[in-house]
Amino acid sequence: MAGRGAHRAWQRMLSGRRLDLLDPSPLDVEIEDIAHGLARVARWNGQTVGDHGFSVAQHSLLVEMFATWLAPALTPAERLCVLLHDAPEYVIGDMISPFKAVMGGDYKLVERRLQIAIHLRFGLPATVPDALYRLIKKADGIAAYFEAVELAGFDPAEARRFFGEPRFGEPTPDGPRMGINPLPAVAAQATFLEHFRKIEAERAG
Repeated sequence: MAGRGAHRAWQRMLSGRRLDLLDPSPLDVEIEDIAHGLARVARWNGQTVGDHGFSVAQHSLLVEMFATWLAPALTPAERLCVLLHDAPEYVIGDMISPFKAVMGGDYKLVERRLQIAIHLRFGLPATVPDALYRLIKKADGIAAYFEAVELAGFDPAEARRFFGEPRFGEPTPDGPRMGINPLPAVAAQATFLEHFRKIEAERAG
């Protein structure tokens, strides 16, 4: 039995799995745990309008949608890489970009090990190919723009300065809009799982 001073480096999941944060095993990764966690992690540190936080699960769906619009020929496996691009946050939470920059190496190392374990669990390459990585970053920036303007209080000029000019959305006098509606956690979780299973069915078919 560990003593009082022992440090615990694992997270117990609702599935019963115990995921070691420092040496994660693909065998301890379950999509139900990922969906549950991401649906309850708020983007923008929760500083968004509406009755519900805008979850990382919903953000992931948005990024996958933009990536597919940008590159319609993506394979199901590539789309799954996009959908899971922030999956480590089901364990470590969503740290805003300015704080990630301050934290640096150790945070990135833990995040990277988790991402590899998640990819291996679902039969994806441990390292995302460069072209797909660039596409994910581009789609992520588009999503961040719309989230910033529609949910997080940024004006369009400020959002363009940080996240670039979006190519999608309905034109308005203040710029394009997507009409993002933050979902309750249970709905975001169910939608994420449904989309994951749809992509997996396409991979299998």
